[in-house]
Amino acid sequence: MTATPTATLSAFVAELQFDDIPDSVVRRAEDLFLDWFGSALGGKGARPVETIERFAQQMGPADGPAEVLISRRRTTPLFAAMVNAAASHFAEQDDVHNGSVFHPAAVVCPPVLAVAQSLQSSGRDLLTAMVAGYEVGIRVGEFLGRSHYRIFHTTGTAGTVAAAAAVGRLLGLDAERMQHALGSAGTQAAGLWEFLRDAADSKQLHTAHAASAGLMAAYLAQDGFTGAARILEGGQGMGAGMSHDADPVRLTDRLGSRWALAETSFKFHASCRHTHPAADALLQVMQEHRLTPEDVAGVVTQVHQGAIDVLGPVVDPKTVHQAKFSMGTVLGLIAVFGQAGMKDFADAYRDPRVAAFREKVRMALDPEVDAAYPNRWIGKVTVQTTDGRNLQGRVEEPKGDPGNTLSRDELEQKALRLAEFGGAATKTEMQAACKRIWALAGAEQVGQFFGS
Repeated sequence: MTATPTATLSAFVAELQFDDIPDSVVRRAEDLFLDWFGSALGGKGARPVETIERFAQQMGPADGPAEVLISRRRTTPLFAAMVNAAASHFAEQDDVHNGSVFHPAAVVCPPVLAVAQSLQSSGRDLLTAMVAGYEVGIRVGEFLGRSHYRIFHTTGTAGTVAAAAAVGRLLGLDAERMQHALGSAGTQAAGLWEFLRDAADSKQLHTAHAASAGLMAAYLAQDGFTGAARILEGGQGMGAGMSHDADPVRLTDRLGSRWALAETSFKFHASCRHTHPAADALLQVMQEHRLTPEDVAGVVTQVHQGAIDVLGPVVDPKTVHQAKFSMGTVLGLIAVFGQAGMKDFADAYRDPRVAAFREKVRMALDPEVDAAYPNRWIGKVTVQTTDGRNLQGRVEEPKGDPGNTLSRDELEQKALRLAEFGGAATKTEMQAACKRIWALAGAEQVGQFFGS
């Protein structure tokens, strides 16, 4: 194998062992797995998710080794991964890596859990595969760059390759077959942002497709199916076709010493991550100056271009999910209720007070914020009050970032809230699941989370 970036990534994944991973990264992986688990349960009852679940029921077997979390039925790893991936990207509470603008858990954890259950893998095997998927997916997202994200949903594109790497690691693919798996995954990578303009359901399809297509690519490679050797950096590969600023150096940046998984952030608000810095900065101003929504005449959020590209098309949200991509709606919930959680969106995104506040909000490109993005997501707002004051709010790291992270207790409480929201699991069941996830590294077999 020629030492190309794709080949180097493939060899890293094929050779990665649990003992190579620092303990702190293993603990973070457990945290991220629990965070994903709660997000997947939070998708229960969502119309797009249930539609994909019905499709899976029609096309897949009625029994199997892998668990569909929202329905507790069993099926093949392919269809379990598909449904669980769709479910985990609905609540807008799944994790995000800032530098790649990529949501790893939604596309890595579903196929990893499904295949681990099928193979009766250990918790160490699951965690190793999870780390492999994160390390590959994050680097592919960084490689594709900012120009890619303007048009493509990176979680759908880089996520397909990440899923293939994770499943390939569980299957024990050697470096050559891993490279074939990445090649077959990359040629299937897809996901366009146009859906936001129409409040379409495509976001759940992106993760469902990425998880299942990556899984398929890995299993095909195991059986000798070949894929492009330079799918990432090749002249007609992903970088050439999907980016204007692709940087192959990012694919192997400190591979094996820089653990990108540990850089991944948790989402505190139940909305698009691009809204979080401004939401935290506005909350800071509202609390510090004891403002009511009626005290505010206008809000300018100083943002990066990526926020304008993704949030700008949503001016009058028609659905709960579209409201999560409306800067004005998110800040309206923060101003009126002091939070923007699942229940706040479901119960109050059309509240007249929230709608009135939405009209007071506008986004403005800020050179400092834009230059720092995507490695840092700085929050800056200027709040004009009805009595003529201009108040400034600023946060260096939104709640959930590695430097402002969630504790294990906060993660458990978040997971319990998500499970409760859709009626996916009882408090007792979730407490038992949390206990099992914190002990994954010592589990001889991953097994089922609900039922025997």
